[in-house]
This record gives sequence, structure tokens and C-alpha cells, in this order.
Amino acid sequence: MNTTITTATVVASNDPVAPSFTEATRVWAKIGLLSFGGPAGQIALMHKELVEERRWIGEQRFLHALNYCMLLPGPEAQQLAIYIGWLMHRTPGGLVAGILFVLPGAFVMLGLSILYTLYRNVPLIDAVFFGVKAAVLAVVVEAVLRIGRRALKNRVMVAIAVAAFIGIYVFSIPFPLIILCAGLAGWIGSRLAPGLFVEGGHGSKGGAADIKGVIDLMFERGELAHADPSWARAFRVLIIWLPIWLAPVFLLWVLTGPSVWTQIGSFFSAMAVVTFGGAYAVLA
Repeated sequence: MNTTITTATVVASNDPVAPSFTEATRVWAKIGLLSFGGPAGQIALMHKELVEERRWIGEQRFLHALNYCMLLPGPEAQQLAIYIGWLMHRTPGGLVAGILFVLPGAFVMLGLSILYTLYRNVPLIDAVFFGVKAAVLAVVVEAVLRIGRRALKNRVMVAIAVAAFIGIYVFSIPFPLIILCAGLAGWIGSRLAPGLFVEGGHGSKGGAADIKGVIDLMFERGELAHADPSWARAFRVLIIWLPIWLAPVFLLWVLTGPSVWTQIGSFFSAMAVVTFGGAYAVLA
């Protein structure tokens, strides 16, 4: 009896502790300040901070959420941060995660833009930017390798990834078509050879056991009722946040008419709903 109680106590003591809102805010600020290298670097840093070190979310749930964010229009890394922040601390957590994810980078970009505009003809500044580009490329390659080793669990997944790369790089096949073909291959493969396609997947029983994070344990304890699907909640979110999103663009039209500001606002508002496949697909 005592042995059972002691064992249960040890298991419970090894469970990760849910962060406070203040602690989460500090971590999101840190990620925003250090996430160089675009979405690949940002996702790799989030994986390191949230999955490996702090155990806020299990690896399989992290990769599962990342897959969904890749299919949504807009920046997948920021969407992933918002989703994780929202799961732990509801709407305030999602807002803080999303804002702090981009705010430091926005200030850095502003400073670099001013520096480049004023001193772009100075050889020293050109050399600095050349070195930064090389370093960022290294960060992206390391991040791709880090995430790829965890997501590509077998040769079939590697083969699909290679085929997708050849399709988009060599044959310039549209990214949405590549995603559709990859999903179709997975759907067919899961019926013909389920062991090859479910191993390491979300909720899978194959492969190495996933270490549960704070969010996984909160789901098991029924503490994330706000994550349950609800048409009423979805409609309420649209009613509140859609006007908040579009109001600045409408206000620009009222105040300035057809100006460069309204063109910028309209263009990026449209891009936000049609750019599927993440940030790299947007650049392409």
C-alpha cells in the first residue's frame, strides 16, 4: 500500500507544472526576441522552449497543431503560438502570445530598415547585412533538420517530403496542389498500410511514447472546456473579431479615400485569407 502511494506521488511530482500568466508572458517575449530565421527558426525555437525544456505541450500534439496551422492561411508559426497561448490562458493568453511573437521583430525590422536606408552605401554595413543573411540561412537549415527528424518517422514520410520538394522546386507545382496530393497519399496509405502512416502521428500508439506536457494533462483532466468545438462560440468570435480586424481598413477608406494606405491595407487583408501553406508559400 505504501509502495503504491509512494510511486503515485513520484509520478505526480514529475508532471510539468502549468505556468502562470506572468511566466508565460516572459516566455513569449523571449521567443519573440530570439526567433530569428523566419518560420523554420521560430518553430524550432518554440519546440525547444515549449516541448523540450518546459514541457508545456507534448511533441505529438505540437506537431499535430503545426500540421493544421500549415493548412490555414497566414503565418503558421504565429498561429501555433496563439493556439498554445490560448489553450493555457484563453483569449488573453492567445493575444499576448500573438502580439509578443511579432512585436520585437517589428521593432528590429524598423531599426534595420532605417539603418539600411541611411547607410546602405557604406561598405561596412553591406558586409554586416551579407553576414546576417548567411547566419540566417544556417539557422533555417538547422531548424529544418531539427523539426524534420521528429516529423519524418519512416522512409515513406521521407519519400513524400522529397517528392513534395521536387514538385515545388523543380516543376513549380502550386503549393496547394502539393498539399492536396500529400494529404491524398496519406489518406490512401493509412488504409493500405496504416502502420507506416500512423506511427508517430497524433494520438498514435506506435513508436516511442510521447512525453505529456501541461496542455496534454489539462485535456485529460477536463480543464480545457473552451477548446471543445462550439458553433455558438465560433459565431460569437466572428461577430466580435471580424469587425475589429476590418475596422482599421474601413477607417482608412473613410479618412483617406483610395490612397497608398488603403491599397496596403486592402492588399494585406486579402493576402491574410488566401495565403495557404505558411510564410514560405506566401513568399513564393
